[in-house]
Amino acid sequence: MKFVLAAYGSRGDVEPSVVVGQELRRRGHDVHLAVPPNMVGFSEAAGLATVPCGLDSRAIMELQRDYWTCYTRSPWRLRELNRMGREPEEFAVRCWGEMIHALTPLAAGADLLISGLIFEHPAINVAEHYDIPLATLHFFPVRAHGQFLPRLPAALPRAAMTANDWLVWRRTRNGEDALRRELGLPIATGPAPRRVIERGSLEIQAYDEVCFPGLAEEWTSWGRRPFVGALTMALPTDADNKVLSWITAGTPPICFGFGSVTVESTAETIAMIDAACAQLGERALVCAGSSDFSDVHHREHVKVVDVVNYAEIFPACRVVVHHGGAGTLAAALRAGVPQVILWTLPDHLSWVPRSNG
Repeated sequence: MKFVLAAYGSRGDVEPSVVVGQELRRRGHDVHLAVPPNMVGFSEAAGLATVPCGLDSRAIMELQRDYWTCYTRSPWRLRELNRMGREPEEFAVRCWGEMIHALTPLAAGADLLISGLIFEHPAINVAEHYDIPLATLHFFPVRAHGQFLPRLPAALPRAAMTANDWLVWRRTRNGEDALRRELGLPIATGPAPRRVIERGSLEIQAYDEVCFPGLAEEWTSWGRRPFVGALTMALPTDADNKVLSWITAGTPPICFGFGSVTVESTAETIAMIDAACAQLGERALVCAGSSDFSDVHHREHVKVVDVVNYAEIFPACRVVVHHGGAGTLAAALRAGVPQVILWTLPDHLSWVPRSNG
């Protein structure tokens, strides 16, 4: 069978699709991945046939980071927030066009098209164009549900998420309808999530059900949404042994992870970590992710590394402080260490009631 997987975003967003692609290939299927240009090397290194799809995903992450930083620090700057809010939407529509052009020839003759969570619209429309089955792969619960804020009546967050789906559709429908016309499809009559449900598509929930107790039961009547747990590769790195040697040479450190969204000021961030850990008498392990800490001064109780295998390193740490990415959260849960989330993007916020405090 021919499987096409379309995934967009950072490494944490793309990795679940790579894991599924590897398993499908192991079972003897013909597997093709479509990922943003900056993630092609990652997918190809996993041994999967890959094509670039859409625009460089680092750009949209920077736009989102700037918007949410402004929103949380100065929500009264409405004009600037409106401008900054339009930029990701305009980027999304441009990106959808590029993704449609890459996916349409790739999906020809496919038996199943599997869409990652970020930017589902191109895959949804291409699947409709070819009238082929569609599946979605979610690393956090994006469909409307009542478990997002456990202290509120379930109907409130469910209604808010449904309203948000409609609002996003209303703001982007002109761009999506232009793409649908290219594919010879009629204009959309509702949000993409609703259309996926109406098609009866399989929606794989690639995160641990224990994080959202009651969610599986709530969704019983809303289609096929199996929980399979977090899908990560746990790739070893060249730095793992050196980092473990440093850890075992002293007390277990506090691990700080920043993921794929770059830090605004690496110097200020390291200075804050350095000072806080010195005051507490703790050591710090800083996993830089996509941020460049190479030229930033720090003292001996702070060690900075680029990329490590969380499955190896987290169990040796005292606590993990991180940005809230689903993969990082799952690795900390499986390591059995306390964690604190300082969220960067809205999907990261989903995990905060599940881990902090």
